[in-house]
Amino acid sequence: MTTMQHAQSPQPSADRTQADQRRVALIASSGGHWIELTRLAPAVQHLDCLFITTTHGLTAPFGDRPVAEIMDGSRDTPWLLVRSISGIVKALRAFRPDVVITTGAAPGAVALLIGKMLGAVTIWVDSVANSEELSLSGKFARGFADLRLTQWEQLACPQQHISYLGRVL
Repeated sequence: MTTMQHAQSPQPSADRTQADQRRVALIASSGGHWIELTRLAPAVQHLDCLFITTTHGLTAPFGDRPVAEIMDGSRDTPWLLVRSISGIVKALRAFRPDVVITTGAAPGAVALLIGKMLGAVTIWVDSVANSEELSLSGKFARGFADLRLTQWEQLACPQQHISYLGRVL
């Protein structure tokens, strides 16, 4: 169940310059993960962006950017996670991002792994809801996230490659 709103095959956005060819895929599950991702989006709005989410009918937080819809899945629903992976692979292979950014959850962690396999720089931003410890998906992303960020200063740990740069919300 992968659909593209606004475009079937992601194309470069008309409002970016020819000199700036960077492509960024931003992926998040629904709810707070999506809200946090949209709060980060202005930092990359000058780039060619593809948004990927598990919720039907969402629109990009700026411009006429494509939004790919994928199935939601987790460790509790592995059969749905397989379908989610298929949608992520299709979207990322078609878009060919230079950077993949996620605020979680499981589909976001999978997107980082796939993005890394496609040669993208990968960034994990753990949800602000995880104030006691890094999320399971954030821990899973350790092996292939180029940058892992927590939104809680006390969870930053240079030895585990977890940085704190502030909060999104």
